[in-house]
Amino acid sequence: MGGFFSKLKAGLKKTREVLTMDVRDLVKIGRKVDENLLEELEEKLILADVGPRFSMEIVDDIRKKYKDKEIENSDDILDFMEQMLADRLFSESQMKLLKAESGPTVILLVGVNGTGKTTTTAKLAKYLTGTGHSVLLAAADTFRAAAGEQLDIWASRVGVDIVRHSDGADPAAVVFDACEAATARNMDYVLVDTAGRIHTKSNLMQQLEKIHRVAGKKISGAPHEVLLILDATTGQNALSQAKIFTEGVGVTGLVLTKLDGTAKGGIAMAINHEISLPIKFIGVGEKEDDFAEFDPREYVKAMFIGMDTRE
Repeated sequence: MGGFFSKLKAGLKKTREVLTMDVRDLVKIGRKVDENLLEELEEKLILADVGPRFSMEIVDDIRKKYKDKEIENSDDILDFMEQMLADRLFSESQMKLLKAESGPTVILLVGVNGTGKTTTTAKLAKYLTGTGHSVLLAAADTFRAAAGEQLDIWASRVGVDIVRHSDGADPAAVVFDACEAATARNMDYVLVDTAGRIHTKSNLMQQLEKIHRVAGKKISGAPHEVLLILDATTGQNALSQAKIFTEGVGVTGLVLTKLDGTAKGGIAMAINHEISLPIKFIGVGEKEDDFAEFDPREYVKAMFIGMDTRE
């Protein structure tokens, strides 16, 4: 994790700067913890996309703990903020991938166009094969030009098999064939790359429902995971997408992508606070190794490292 933490720390540099650039001056030794400081602190948290409601809660807790003398000076605020953010995130057990009781585990990857679904599908395949599992890819995005070809290239690169049909084919038929092949070959996982969709396009949402039904008929309990891919750089828009997709397609977990160089890294906290869905993986670049399980304490540490004014 050490190498990945370095990438995460580098990726969250802009987020850290939003929090630290003025917070270092805000929360400096000797400054009184008054309403002006707390209001400014709330603004900085909102700028980092921690979210208005959660930012308000953090500041309210700081206010209360200062009155109760659990926080004695402004310098203690940094430690408290880091601890609170880490504690509020999901436990590690909730972030583990769900698995089928028997047979292949089917995972659908869903989201809007441009979030990095196809790349994430390949990265997840690389991660799973790296932990000793066999993986089959299903190229169920048959609508985007060259989507199947792109996934085919990734499959070769990460060393896994793929099931794909011609452009314009029925995505559910691809999933049917992939589930059948995975069962026959005793594969551990089927990763389904779906077409990018917008919640207002009812026909695309219906196609996802059909994929659900077909997968469930071939493999009991499938799909076992529906992972929503979210682009961290979109900030609060990612939160809106998470709410919409959760209501529409039974999302079970989230993958936060494009964390390299975003000033909106606080969105992980906002999503966690607003929606009861665990972030299971994060991506910090285009390479297949720029991907890891989401570790809440490491994530928060990367957001706050270097903030302590006592250094």
